[in-house]
Amino acid sequence: MQLIVFILMLSVLILIHELGHFFVARLFKMRIEEFGIGLPPRAKGLFKRGGTLFSLNWLPLGGFVKLYGEDMENPEQAASPEAFFNKPMWQRAAVLLSGVFMNFVLGVLVFGIVYSYLGIPTRTDKVMIVEIAKDSPAEKAGIEIDSQVKKIIFESKEIAFSGIDEFVTQVDKLKGKEVEIALVNKDGTEKTVLITPRLSPPKEQGALGVALSSIEMKKYPWWQTPFRGIKIGLEEAWGWGKEITKNLGVILYDLVTGKGLPKDVSGPIGIYQVSKEVYKIGWVAVLQFMGILSINLAILNIMPFPALDGGRIAFLGIEKIIGKVKKNKIEGYVNTAGMIFLLGLMVLITVKDVIKLFK
Repeated sequence: MQLIVFILMLSVLILIHELGHFFVARLFKMRIEEFGIGLPPRAKGLFKRGGTLFSLNWLPLGGFVKLYGEDMENPEQAASPEAFFNKPMWQRAAVLLSGVFMNFVLGVLVFGIVYSYLGIPTRTDKVMIVEIAKDSPAEKAGIEIDSQVKKIIFESKEIAFSGIDEFVTQVDKLKGKEVEIALVNKDGTEKTVLITPRLSPPKEQGALGVALSSIEMKKYPWWQTPFRGIKIGLEEAWGWGKEITKNLGVILYDLVTGKGLPKDVSGPIGIYQVSKEVYKIGWVAVLQFMGILSINLAILNIMPFPALDGGRIAFLGIEKIIGKVKKNKIEGYVNTAGMIFLLGLMVLITVKDVIKLFK
């Protein structure tokens, strides 16, 4: 079942990407020779509509769009006003960008659905405990994750605080002294613990050994939730986009400088291993993972690398300099070389993933 969910998830991401190309190409009256569900070889031609063959293919992973008019050496295509390369440059760029746009939009919508269900992350003055370090004072005192700190009591006096910063400041003043902390657990029960903040906590840990958050998952009226969810989804997608771009930059730098692939880079097998763990958590985690992958796919495709959408857009700029005919001949060779490089890189990453399985 986990494998089926993984294949369905990837198929949706790729199919949404190709639907973007399909609809924008249709909008600009470009002919589409084939819209395939799954990847070749072809299993069956389903039907033909508007000059487009809709097909079912044997490899159940996403789909593809075959545009008419990408071969300038074909006299029939070269003369057709429906041919891709005979359309204005801005329309061709829009078709190439549409797949990336659809993946980004899908990521936003998926994150929006997740947060509409869980609640909208809202900053408050509350002090929530979201992580507890092993062997820390908090763990030994029996503090639970997702509990809220209500009071600090020292020598029978309540010490006032508002928000995380003030709480941390007050705790630091009490290092080495036994204090009482009043909490409200996740189930609503109240609890008071005795705890002594450490004088010299380990690196990257605080005096109590907890990670704190002021974010509360807040429920809003039903008519507000979708809009608030999409807003948070956009912020989440943008945040992941920046993180993914930074990590891709590190990977490229390491490859160019001869350092090789970073240890945490994963291909399909590695992603599947992660998806198995995500699947165990539940459907909300699966959706969130799908949103991250969708943004990842958008970022990868917009990169100006041969054989990717971003690379093809870059060649539109080159077309202005050397002309359409020369550009098309060069682009074919460069895209082939780029595809060979990408496939080789994928094989290398896959081999690393397989080796990890047996370690």
